[in-house]
Amino acid sequence: MEVRFVNIGFGNIVAANRMIAIVSPESAPIKRIVQEARDRGMLIDATYGRRTRAVIITDSDHVILSAVQPETVAQRLNKGVDDE
Repeated sequence: MEVRFVNIGFGNIVAANRMIAIVSPESAPIKRIVQEARDRGMLIDATYGRRTRAVIITDSDHVILSAVQPETVAQRLNKGVDDE
């Protein structure tokens, strides 16, 4: 199985096949998921100090914060699929 990677901003890359969801951080349930991941040590902050615009949830229960819009991450993900 070939592993594909997606750029989530500032040179940070995530394995596409491990991503379950790309969501906006605005809602209370997502904020709760982020806080719980932080408490468990499963949070990866890839924002470089900028505002969080996307929250990526992986199958390994890691939560990744990105400063790139969810739509942009999804387009980059779909671009990789279209290229194949």
